[in-house]
Amino acid sequence: MIQASTGVAPNEAKDSAKEASASVIAQQAAMLKALPFSDTADFDDASRGFLGTLENAKITNAQGRVVWSLEPYGFLSEEKAPPTVNPSLWRQSRLNMHHGLFEVLPGVYQVRGLDIANMTLIEGDNGVIVVDTLTSIEGARAALELYFRHRGKRPVAAVIFTHTHVDHYGGARGVLDDEALADGRIPIIAPNLFMEHAVSENIIAGPAMLRRAQYQFGPFLAKGPRGQVDNGLGKSIAAGSVKLLRPTDLIMATGDKRVIDGVEFEFQMAPNSEAPAEMHFFIPRYKLLNLAENCTHNFHNLLPFRGADVRDALVWSKYLGEALQMWGGKADAMCGQHHWPVWGKERIDKMIRQQRDLYKFAHDQTIRLMNHGLTASEIAETIKLPAGLEGAWHGRGYYGHIRHNVKAVYQKYLGWYDANPVNLDPLPPVESGKKYVEYMGGADAILARARADFAKGEFRFVAQALSHLVFAEPDNQSARALLADSFEQLGYAAESATWRNAYLFGAQELRQGMPKAPPMPAMSRETLAALRTRQIWDLLGVRLNGPKAEGKHIVLNWSFTDTGERFVLTLENCALSYVEGAQAAGADASFTLARATLDEVIAKQTSFPEAVASGKVKVTGNATRLAELMDLMDEFPRMFEIVEPKRTAVR
Repeated sequence: MIQASTGVAPNEAKDSAKEASASVIAQQAAMLKALPFSDTADFDDASRGFLGTLENAKITNAQGRVVWSLEPYGFLSEEKAPPTVNPSLWRQSRLNMHHGLFEVLPGVYQVRGLDIANMTLIEGDNGVIVVDTLTSIEGARAALELYFRHRGKRPVAAVIFTHTHVDHYGGARGVLDDEALADGRIPIIAPNLFMEHAVSENIIAGPAMLRRAQYQFGPFLAKGPRGQVDNGLGKSIAAGSVKLLRPTDLIMATGDKRVIDGVEFEFQMAPNSEAPAEMHFFIPRYKLLNLAENCTHNFHNLLPFRGADVRDALVWSKYLGEALQMWGGKADAMCGQHHWPVWGKERIDKMIRQQRDLYKFAHDQTIRLMNHGLTASEIAETIKLPAGLEGAWHGRGYYGHIRHNVKAVYQKYLGWYDANPVNLDPLPPVESGKKYVEYMGGADAILARARADFAKGEFRFVAQALSHLVFAEPDNQSARALLADSFEQLGYAAESATWRNAYLFGAQELRQGMPKAPPMPAMSRETLAALRTRQIWDLLGVRLNGPKAEGKHIVLNWSFTDTGERFVLTLENCALSYVEGAQAAGADASFTLARATLDEVIAKQTSFPEAVASGKVKVTGNATRLAELMDLMDEFPRMFEIVEPKRTAVR
């Protein structure tokens, strides 16, 4: 009998992972021969300058809950990769186990392995400058305390955010206390448009991105040789408390300089590369180059599985070329905000050149093949890295693989449609799945052929075929089990950590159903305060259920006493739009309030009726029209089906 809540049979929910197949073992052996595993320079670099660490890199919050630990990854102490992990990925996973405080150069230190990202600490004349503050407050506080333990207590002189991803700014309150924030004496420096992008990139499509991120990062997978081993950039995503602090100083242009606690920084802007707002810097005093997340020890993502705007490989390459022009031959050490540093002018310049050419090659060759008429999947099947890049460990696709990065380039230029009319308006998965099953002679015929191809190691097509069967017959346990086995073998063979996580999590969900998770929490006050009011209206617009709004027409005026903003919010033609700086004479209702009060309501710290009753909101007109509008809003689920049909219809 099938459980309605998960779509899996009770006696199959505990299915364990399988062993690697003979064909996967052969692929792993071929990888060992193809790549220069005798080159151990990265292991020397990853351990260089070690000063001390926390046992197992374990960090807890005030309630004693573990928010970060490398203890579950103890299995990576084995040098030899097991058959269930690609040996190249195993190598990267072991390198990412180095943790603690490291001296990069006298006066420059890094905390690595206490988060997926690094904290870089640069000593000034009187204090220390903190570059990137990790994901969580707890992690940042532990990292800074580790630095103090080995270098002595010194004041934080400034905080620098290199770019707009939360693992680089979320822990800022762990290094800046209330007193420091109250008097504003400590600068918080970030690239131009930091706030706009830090709060917007994951807001509008946030629920879908969070669910897809489970496939990218594998947080619900067991840690182990048959489960999650790494994320390419680092081990995992940290838990803990996150707060966003608004920068007090923005770097506006390449060539901008700042003297911070007596130390001069030279900046280079790199927008629309790895992040929509990102920057690099060079410190002449230390001859230190930091290229943020644009030159790390893997081929990065041009389009992460969680979703994002497609990153521009061409400008990414140009920024690295510009960095060479500005600082080539000048740096004694280069450190990024992931992975380990590189030392020596020749090695640094060579790595930058190779990374520059990696992104340029992916861009140019995708466009070349595209202009020959190849589709995205055909380009991915055709393209091969040149020998000079193929053998560079830092160019391997642990986080962003060449086979999916070329698809991102294709999407950036041509979009999702490959120009073949058959793909213009195909049937959705359930409907097409039923027809495929019918055309292929039914479920039994498909399973028989799939088992034969599975035995031959043809896992890619077996997965394609069985996916149609699962969408046609989601309760067919034989189909689910064999599709899960196919995903698993593909995961074992994958060099990319994100591919491995996606395949293995897909297999787990087919066997066990979706993980149980609480409902989406209300957005935090700190995040809301960082949003522009127009962004809040945009967010409200995507929650509007169009079919339920059919025939509705609502006009509401809004005046905010603390910001001086005025808006007209209009529901018409099943779309919610707004006009800024205006009021409608014939509005159904008008609301006057502080913007902070609106934040309290959205954060569910109060309600509109309570705010009206307490005098925080003044209303003229028909206030029930707002309630009518809010009744048309969807609440988004934290979880939804991905490798099987939706169990609940969405309208």
